[in-house]
Amino acid sequence: MSAPPHIASDDGALSVTGRDLRASAADLAECRAAIRVGSKTFHAASLLLPRRIRGSALALYAFCREADDAIDRSDDPLQALEALQHRLGLAYRGAPIDNAADRALSAVVMQFHIPQELPGALLEGFAWDATARTYDTLSEVRAYGVRVAGTVGVMMSLLMGVRSSGALARAADLGVAMQLSNIARDVGEDARMGRIYLPRQWLRDVGIDPDAWLREPKFEPRLGELVDRLVEEAEQLYRCAAAGIDELPVECRPAIHAARLMYAAIGREVSRRGGDSVSSRAVVSARRKLFLLAEALIAATRRNDISEHSTLPEAEYLLEAIARHDRVRGLAGDPLAGGTLFERELSRVLGVFERLERLDRDSPATG
Repeated sequence: MSAPPHIASDDGALSVTGRDLRASAADLAECRAAIRVGSKTFHAASLLLPRRIRGSALALYAFCREADDAIDRSDDPLQALEALQHRLGLAYRGAPIDNAADRALSAVVMQFHIPQELPGALLEGFAWDATARTYDTLSEVRAYGVRVAGTVGVMMSLLMGVRSSGALARAADLGVAMQLSNIARDVGEDARMGRIYLPRQWLRDVGIDPDAWLREPKFEPRLGELVDRLVEEAEQLYRCAAAGIDELPVECRPAIHAARLMYAAIGREVSRRGGDSVSSRAVVSARRKLFLLAEALIAATRRNDISEHSTLPEAEYLLEAIARHDRVRGLAGDPLAGGTLFERELSRVLGVFERLERLDRDSPATG
């Protein structure tokens, strides 16, 4: 199988058939500045990432942040979604609009072979928010989580050079788990904006009318039980996700373990309050976060349970899109696509020796 025609330099730049796909320093600086102001949490978290992918992650997030704002602030969210999908299409054709985030995105998706379906799914999730879509079942809530958070986990894995289906499935698990933790924490805050992300059928099953409750949101024990149930769903996904982190490059694992542990702590704090995220908003203390960061560093040195877990049905279409993309581009089955940092480096070295041996065998004998 022939390798894709690209050569990455030490600073992450990419040349495809002689074309430089490096995001300009000016565009990356503009993306970084926008994130520093508009999303301080993500900017701070990005500092835990290796420098070689930090700029690409910020570029990706800058476009996503712009897209979320464009849909959220529009009087016609579906029209805004259509305009953003057009922008995304231009970026994927290598002809982005004259905007730093779009130019940087175009470079990143080409460099890291990110299928258009992934950021497209994220845009769809933003539109679901803006159009006040409702969710009756846990599966529908997970489908929302796949779009607004699972896509981010999968794209981050691709930035880190991991393309194995098992690892990507666990990345989707982590994103969805983090979104479920957010939902558990923000029940009251969302309700005051006229939104509810708990499965509506769950509410009806315990005798709570979702629409009536939204008109006058207040905490009661039956609601707390449902919030705790959602936290447990997230916990199961966090446990699955831990094994996938072992497939990431060594230097990336502490940051992702930190995200896993800190978001899981949010849900546990909600449960500690009896599932009451209506009367107040759960917060993880700075001291607790420091302990979790230390735990993340330790977790990065351990091997987690590698037993097989199935892919979330709601996330399967993302993995199928990546598999199709990779087959077309000759990436499917690429030994450099997944595994640990050591395994990928070993495969690269073995590949070099294999090519040298083939050249030596095909060359005419001398002397």
